[in-house]
Formats: sequence, C-alpha cells, structure tokens
Amino acid sequence: MVTIKQIAQESGFSPATVSRLLNDDPTLSVTPATRNKILTVAQHLGYGKRHNKLLLDHKIALLLSFTAEEELQDIYFNTLKETLLSLGEDANFELTCFEQLDELITQGKKFEGFIGIGAQPLPADKLQQLAKVLPLGVFLDIDPAPKLFDSVQPDLSQTILDALERLIVAKKQKIGFIGGEGFIMGTQQYPQDPRAFAFENWAKRLGVFSEKFYFVKGPFTTANGYELGKEILKTLKGELPEAFIVAADPLAIGVLQAFNAAGIMVPKDIALISINNIEISKYVSPPLTTYNIDQTQLCQTAINLLVDALERPTRAKIHAFIDTELVKRKSF
Repeated sequence: MVTIKQIAQESGFSPATVSRLLNDDPTLSVTPATRNKILTVAQHLGYGKRHNKLLLDHKIALLLSFTAEEELQDIYFNTLKETLLSLGEDANFELTCFEQLDELITQGKKFEGFIGIGAQPLPADKLQQLAKVLPLGVFLDIDPAPKLFDSVQPDLSQTILDALERLIVAKKQKIGFIGGEGFIMGTQQYPQDPRAFAFENWAKRLGVFSEKFYFVKGPFTTANGYELGKEILKTLKGELPEAFIVAADPLAIGVLQAFNAAGIMVPKDIALISINNIEISKYVSPPLTTYNIDQTQLCQTAINLLVDALERPTRAKIHAFIDTELVKRKSF
C-alpha cells in the first residue's frame, strides 16, 4: 500500500502538504506546478487507482486562433475544438477557452498547460511571453514555436506526395494545384501554405510541375474556390490539366461549382483530389475524393502529449505527424 510518506519523499514536499492535497483540503493553497508534481508522483506510485478523479483533474487553457469567416471554412477547426472539449472532459481536464493570446498570457499562471488550435499567425515575441508564464503547451495543426512547445499536425507533405503518386500511376502527367494563402510557421514564418509548399517541392522532383497549372490565392473558402475555378477556366482557355490537387474541401466545392456551371465534367474532363473530408464533401456532385484527417486522433495525441509534458516537464519537445487516408469517391 502506498503511503503519504512515500509520496512526500518522491515528490520532495512535506507529508503534511501531500496529505492535505490528496485529501482535497479546501484551505490548502499551492501552485499548479506543486499540485501537479504531487499528483503525478502519487499516480505513478499507484495512489491514483483509488483517487482517479482527483489525479486527472488539470486546469488547461484552450487557445483558439481562428476566425469565423464562413461556415464551411470553420468546420475543420470547430470540429477540432468540439473534439478537444469532449476528449478533455473524458480525461478530467478542466478546459477554459481563450480567443486572444494576450489574455492567455495575462492569466497563464492559473493553468498547468494549454492546447492551441487555429491557423492564424502568432507573434514570436508573444509566444516567448507565453512560454514564461505557461511553459507546457501543445499546438494542434500548426507548429509556430517548435523550440518552446509540442505540436501535432496532419502529415500534409506525405498527403500531397501520395496524391501525386496516385495520379501518376493513373497515367496523369499534367497535374495542377489549387490552394489558398497561408504560412509555414516556426522560428521563421514563411509566407506559403504547407500544402502548396509540398506540392511545388514534390511535383518538381517528380517532373510534373507546371507554373501555369499552379493557382494559389485568397482564403480557404468555398467562395474563393468558386472564383479560382472561374479564373482557371478564363486563364487556361480550355487547356486544362488532367487533374488538380486541391488544398481543402471548401475550396474544392467552390471549384466544382465553377466547373459544373461551365460544363466541365469531373472526372471525365478533369480529376479532383482534395483534403479534409468534411461532411458535405460526400454530398456534392460528384462526391469528392478526399483525404480524411482523423481529428479524433489529432486531439487525443495532443492530450497525450500534454499529459506527458505535465509528468515530464523537462523533456525535449515532441512534434508528431498523423497520417491521412484517402476516401475514394467519384471526383477521381
């Protein structure tokens, strides 16, 4: 049987402090770091088997850095948010949402860690400030500060390569790309979306890149996809590639609308492969062939990384990539 004295010796705190914390003394005031250290040691020694709820109760911040421009655009990040809230509840995380980085920095000391989701660029100096008050965090879908925080992302580079290889196997050599504006985040922010960067890199290496079939502009919305579709038809004047890889389903849905209006038949005249597998992608005409991003796995991995960081706060930062899976429908 694990004793209070054993937990106190292992954690480095007095038996009195350990006893009051494990017995949920409401008059005890300790920092989140102290609380987490004691509970982590207690759980490691087996005390948690009898006090599971207490040991898994962590105060965690959820940073939301995305805007509500259009419903289809936000489906991906809103789904990540709802999935995190659900899985966090299962893990007994007490989650508090923040939409402003400055606000989280101000209140950071109240929390043991954070999970950040969204694609909005975050200033490097602000992230440095955040790390000082809340050093344990995981970014989901982006990696804006690899030296400061963990990250979990879908493996978009491998996804683009897989799409290119499938199209080449299908005897398609004229392959284009349709995407939106974004950033590759890290120590330096590079003004190109990771999917566009991966396509340009892999298509050139595979000998199928053509500048005239490369269209990247605007947000990842259906409205912008429609405008890009019209621009493609006007620019290429009937000399379409054999296939387009589209960076996200909302864009692909807009492109489909533009092509359908112009009498371009997909996949007879041109094939489309997209990314995200949002719910509506199977109801458009034709249903989209698209790569599914397992959002539950992304969120669960983020939670697991944060729990691990709470248990081992001095370990090296971890950056995980989650594979995607092609859902075959009618557009390719």
